[in-house]
Amino acid sequence: MPVKNRFAELQGEITAWRRDLHENPEILFETHRTSALVAEKLEAFGCDEIVTGLGRTGVVGVIKGKSDTSGKVIGLRADMDALPIHEQTGLDYASKTDGAMHACGHDGHTAMLLGAAKYLSETRNFDGTVVVIFQPAEEGGGGGKEMCDDGMMARWNIQEVYGMHNWPGQPLGSFAIRPGPFFAATDQFDITFEGRGGHAAKPHETIDTTVMASQAVVALQTIAARTADPVHQLVVSVTSFETSSNAYNVIPQKVHIKGTVRTLDAEIRDIAETRIKEICAGVAATFGGTADVSYHRGYPVMVNSEAQTAFAAQVAAGIAGSCEEAPLVMGGEDFAYMLEERPGAYILVGNGDTAAVHHPEYNFNDEAIPAGCSWWAEIVEQRMPAS
Repeated sequence: MPVKNRFAELQGEITAWRRDLHENPEILFETHRTSALVAEKLEAFGCDEIVTGLGRTGVVGVIKGKSDTSGKVIGLRADMDALPIHEQTGLDYASKTDGAMHACGHDGHTAMLLGAAKYLSETRNFDGTVVVIFQPAEEGGGGGKEMCDDGMMARWNIQEVYGMHNWPGQPLGSFAIRPGPFFAATDQFDITFEGRGGHAAKPHETIDTTVMASQAVVALQTIAARTADPVHQLVVSVTSFETSSNAYNVIPQKVHIKGTVRTLDAEIRDIAETRIKEICAGVAATFGGTADVSYHRGYPVMVNSEAQTAFAAQVAAGIAGSCEEAPLVMGGEDFAYMLEERPGAYILVGNGDTAAVHHPEYNFNDEAIPAGCSWWAEIVEQRMPAS
């Protein structure tokens, strides 16, 4: 069961779709052109039902098999949105939109799922129904949650759901997956320290917020180093440090820091939030100031279901010859919301030796298309074999 010949035949066409998407990136829920193109393709393929506007700008296509004695319904999901990054690839089909770029390969994910949808619409060699899901706003907007909140799973009685992401550094066209927690929960914090500003030549007359916030930045690292059990993964990163003054001789009244927390365990997530608040309040009090902490919970941990992961790995091994165990990923993925509603699995497909995702020189590798399309098609045909 290697790569399907049909996808080798379709590779040029799918590549053209992908490069058109790459040239015209859209951010978050503003995927109007992309969504329209997806809906147009699905209609041309002969999908039985096409619904737009789900989760604001999401698109769903329904493809029925030759029979439906099984009553099974499987969802296949791809993300469509780009990132607010200025592209530096120099490609002929580089982004035409300044400050927007497909730097995570969602153009490839969308194109591959369109390729699978075309094949499945042509052959319908399965017993049941497949729902192809094209989601906006994966990059921080929670588009997956919005599609679920719009009742997607119940509306089509989706019973299992599968997703895929390209992975730079992994051999081209190979696969990797793991059961259980896979991608991390992604939380954010904003902390404002307030003291008493004044002249930098008279620090004794001030409550120095730069010293206060600097001490807090260092102290926050003890959450991972000294509070959490070291066998549990935890990242606490301060990513911004801003003062209310940019003068050389002024101690600022306020300092604002912000950052992210990544966890793979609910208990550790709770501990991190509690300790951030306690540490910042304590440090601020030590220096005679105050700390206002705002903690926002983002995407939950993405958890692959055991049985569906084993099945997904089996399908991948049939295509590529093997399927490796993927590493834990401390990045976030809002496919987590779909996996909270239905059992399923998320897999990585190798992008080869390319720049990392979210890098201005990244590009999806079109040579991965046949493997990715084949995996989605085989998920359907093997999970719902024709009667």
